[in-house]
Amino acid sequence: MPQKIRLPEYNNVVLIGRVIRDPDLRYTQKGQAVCRFDIAVNRSYKDANGEWQKEVCYVPIVVWRDAAIRCSEKLKKGSPVHVSGRLRTRSYEDKNGQKRNVLEVEAQRVQFLQVVEDITETTEVPEATETTEGTSDTETEEDIPF
Repeated sequence: MPQKIRLPEYNNVVLIGRVIRDPDLRYTQKGQAVCRFDIAVNRSYKDANGEWQKEVCYVPIVVWRDAAIRCSEKLKKGSPVHVSGRLRTRSYEDKNGQKRNVLEVEAQRVQFLQVVEDITETTEVPEATETTEGTSDTETEEDIPF
């Protein structure tokens, strides 16, 4: 008798790549923000001849609500990004009336990996100068309580 095996349901994706075009921010009819962008994920490997090859995988990403607004403000073409989320399929009809299915990542977390340059201004600290204001001739280092 065949055993019934219960498989755990686990849908988790973690990707690091670069945005291939500026994100597209739109709003649903109910006013909910949705941001769509694609990332390129690169992979290097050696082929059967020992030569290094590069493979690129383009992955569509969807981000909702406040995170969508932040993504549209912070990301641009070429931005490095870390995305974690789940795979989702979506169906729609194209302009010709054909039914299309899309597999995309619905982001639960987006981390911007852009290195922030240190742009703090270097300000010169004036050298300490000795002042005699507020000190009397009778004060010595031994009179200072600390």
